Amino acid sequence: MPNFDNKRVLITGGSGGIGTETARQFLEEGAHVMLVDIDEKDLVATKKSLDSDRLFIHTADVSKAEEVAAYVKKALAAMGGIDVFFNNAGIEGVVKPIVDYPEDEFHKVIHVNILGVWLGLKHVMRAMADDGGSIIITSSVAGQSGTPNVSAYVTSKHAVVGMMKVAALEGAANNIRVNTVHPSPVDNRMMRSLEDGFSGGKGAEAKEQFEAQIPLKRYAQEADVANLVLFLAKDESSFLTGGQYSVDGGMSAM
Repeated sequence: MPNFDNKRVLITGGSGGIGTETARQFLEEGAHVMLVDIDEKDLVATKKSLDSDRLFIHTADVSKAEEVAAYVKKALAAMGGIDVFFNNAGIEGVVKPIVDYPEDEFHKVIHVNILGVWLGLKHVMRAMADDGGSIIITSSVAGQSGTPNVSAYVTSKHAVVGMMKVAALEGAANNIRVNTVHPSPVDNRMMRSLEDGFSGGKGAEAKEQFEAQIPLKRYAQEADVANLVLFLAKDESSFLTGGQYSVDGGMSAM
């Protein structure tokens, strides 16, 4: 029997690289999956590419309370419950020093990466209260150390660690486990944006420099992150909550 046969999985940031790969793995393991993202066109394309009658999609802005409540309601209606919540939606913001960082851009990152995660916890933890479940939040290596010129992103990824710890303590009585995953740079769209931002458009050079800082000398693949998310969702990880789990090629050892 597949590990997640008939389990109900909700993923935000669902049409992004990590969200899509994680959904693919859950579907292969027998789960029902609902993907949430802000761009309907991307969600429709993702649904077509994954091609499963156990896959549902819903368009929402995770930073708006009424839209979060709506996506949780849709998940409950479509799947009959939520066993796993991959609280994954996030944006990188711009690359600028604090003194030049646009205030509106800072607010945008904070609203998506912090408020969006918190609203997801608020509504999903209520939905999980009777039967328990596993919640995995996407943080970053940037949630464990500082990186110049991405203050909004670093701030947001540190913040969700504290949020996770509170949620793990509050959820324990209802058998709701909450953990964070901390990827290194991942070989996807977000890193292309950051590479260009750090290098003034010389992305290939920036990638070489970033990879040189990783002990294993490569970026993470989306599957590397998805593998960890699936483990934290499995019954085999049933005693793991309140933890920070790195998938970073050795960066956290430095």
